[in-house]
Amino acid sequence: MSTNEATRGAVDKAAPAAKGLDRALNALGTLMIVLSAVTPASSVFIIVPGVIALAGTGSFLSFVIAAVIGLFMAFVYAELSSAYPMAGGEYTMIGRTLGRFWGFVTLVLVFVSIVLIVAVIALGVGTYLGVLIPNLSPQWVGVVTIALAGAVAAMRIKLNAFVTGIFLGIEMLALLILTGLGFAHVERPLSSLFTSPQLLDATTNSLVPASAGIILASTAVSLFAYNGYGAAAYFGEETQDAKRNIGKVVLWALVITVAAELIPLTAVLLGSPDLAGLLAAPQKIEYFLEARGGHALTVLISLAIAVAIFNAVIAIILQAARLLFSSGRDRTWFGPINAAVASVHGSYASPWIATIVVSVLAAAACFIDINLLLVVSGTSLVVIYALLCVGVFAGRRNGTTAGGHYRMPLFPVPAILAFVALVYVAYQNLLDAAFGRPSLIATLLIMVVAAVYYVLVLARRTDWNLHGPDELAG
Repeated sequence: MSTNEATRGAVDKAAPAAKGLDRALNALGTLMIVLSAVTPASSVFIIVPGVIALAGTGSFLSFVIAAVIGLFMAFVYAELSSAYPMAGGEYTMIGRTLGRFWGFVTLVLVFVSIVLIVAVIALGVGTYLGVLIPNLSPQWVGVVTIALAGAVAAMRIKLNAFVTGIFLGIEMLALLILTGLGFAHVERPLSSLFTSPQLLDATTNSLVPASAGIILASTAVSLFAYNGYGAAAYFGEETQDAKRNIGKVVLWALVITVAAELIPLTAVLLGSPDLAGLLAAPQKIEYFLEARGGHALTVLISLAIAVAIFNAVIAIILQAARLLFSSGRDRTWFGPINAAVASVHGSYASPWIATIVVSVLAAAACFIDINLLLVVSGTSLVVIYALLCVGVFAGRRNGTTAGGHYRMPLFPVPAILAFVALVYVAYQNLLDAAFGRPSLIATLLIMVVAAVYYVLVLARRTDWNLHGPDELAG
C-alpha cells in the first residue's frame, strides 16, 4: 500500500458494503438519540457534583470554558462528520484523514472509553432508585440496566429514536424543575461566579478561593459532561441525506447540551441556601432539592434521573455497537469475530451481535472499582479531541474531506484554539497527581497496546482497510 493511500485511509471498493442498516432516521430522530447519549440530566446529577467537589463555585467557569472548547470541537466534528457520516465515528474520520495507524489507535481509545462510560452511568441507576428501594446493589442494578438497554438497542433504529425521545422529554422536564427552584431562590449574585469562585477547604471546613489551576484542571471533566454531540456521525448510515444533515445535528446537539447543563448548574450555585453545606454534601444536587423542593419532589426527580440514565445507556450502547460493527466490517480483528460483529439482524436491521458484545463487556465493567473506571476513561477524550483537530487540518490539506457539505467558519482558528486549549488541559491534568496524571498514564497505556497490535497484526495484513456503504465509498 502506498503512503498516499495509507494517509488517506483509502476505501477498498471491492470490500462488502454495510448491509441492512436502514436509512430510516430524519435529522430530528438522530438528534434525539444523540442528546440521549449526551444525557444532560445524568451529567447534571452525576458528573456536575464531581466538578463542584473539585472546583466549588469555580465549576461554573469550568463549564463555561468547556462550552467554548466544545463549540470549537463541534465545528471540527461537523466538518469531519459531514465528509464521513459513517458508523465508525471518530475512528473513520481520523483513519481517513490521518491514516490507518491513528485510526486504529482512535478505535481502541473510543471503544474502551465508551464501554467504561456505559458502566459508570449504569452504576448510577441504583443510587436514584434507592429513594424507593433502599440497599440496592449498584453493580447488579447496573447489570440489569445494561441488559434491558441492550435488548432495546438491538431493535430497529427508528424504534430507538422514538423510545429515547420520550425518555429525553422526561429528563429535560426534571432539569427545568431544578432550574426553576434555583432561580426562584437566588441567594448570591451571578457576578460572584466570575469574580470570586470559592471551594471548600476540607481541613478547615471553610470556603477559600478556587484557583485558576483547579478550575482549568476540572475543565477536562466538564468536557466529559458535554461530550456526546459528535455521536451523530455513528448514525450517519441510518440518517437520511446524512452528508447535509449530520453537521447540523452536531451543532444543535452541542447548543442544547450546553444550555441544558450550564443553566441548571448556575441555578444550583446561585440558589443554594447554604453554599458551604452544598459543597460539603456527599449528594450535592439531592441536598439542593431537599432544601428547596422537599423530600417528595426529590424522590420524583430521582426517579426521572434513573429514567435518564437508562435512556443514556440505550443511546451509548447504540453508538458503541455501531463502532464495533464498523471495525468488524473493516476486518480489524480475526475472521469469525469480524463476521460476527459485522452481521446485521434480518428483521431489525441492527448490528445485534455487536450490541450483545458491548452490553456484556459493559456489564462486566460494573464490577470494576468506579474510581478506576473514571481514571481509565478520564482523559482519553482530550486525546481523541486533539486527534480530530489535527485530522481536520489534514483533511483540508490532502483533500480527504473535500466531499463534505459543511465547512467550519473562520478556519483554521477554531481548530487551533481548541487544540491549544486541549494541550493546556492535558498539562493541568499532568500536574494533578491525584486524578489527572494517573488518567493520562492510563490513556497512554491504552494507546501503546493499540500501537503494538497494529504493528504486529494489522500492518502486516493486506485485507484490513476502511470500508463503508457504497454511496460513501468514493
